[in-house]
Amino acid sequence: MHAGATPSWVIRENAGRGILLALYLREVLAVGAPAELPRLRDIGAVGNRAPDDGRLERQWRSWWDMTVEPEEHPSPVPLELVEAYGTAIALPRSGAEELARAVVPHAGAALAWVEWAEESYRTASKSRRGDSYRAYAGTIAEHEREVGRRAHSFELNVEVLPLAEVGVWWIGRKTVAVTDSLRSDAAAFDDAIHPIIAELA
Repeated sequence: MHAGATPSWVIRENAGRGILLALYLREVLAVGAPAELPRLRDIGAVGNRAPDDGRLERQWRSWWDMTVEPEEHPSPVPLELVEAYGTAIALPRSGAEELARAVVPHAGAALAWVEWAEESYRTASKSRRGDSYRAYAGTIAEHEREVGRRAHSFELNVEVLPLAEVGVWWIGRKTVAVTDSLRSDAAAFDDAIHPIIAELA
């Protein structure tokens, strides 16, 4: 990150609890959106979801957008905690009734899976050589050499997720999802994240 009056960049890497929860529930509720984002590994729908008029999927998608980038997608109504999830899920007080009912039966399994996924991410992060800052700083320095100028100021959130396909996907205006297996391969990750950095910087 550059300091002072020069351009600055901020990259935050995480496996966010809210995003993991939303993706787990996307699987077990058989929600199709967002179509471009791969499914999680080794998780599928639980039972047969009753057909509806699309409300559940629309409500999940709205919650997903608020979860990924809450500042970009604020709720138009106050939020209310889903009791079965403690403080982990807050949904709009009105307009999310189907989703609020549908997620309750999956609370125990969802929270246990998220705990496992978070611990897997922490373990993998510790095992990598160097820290996240150096990994991204090297890619930015390479981009600066290629274009012959300092990188523009930008922010990027990187969510490292156990997805079934290898790659990087935009999931918000300044947020990408990256497969955990790709993140653990330093050379492949550098190649994959470079176009993202080039687009922003």
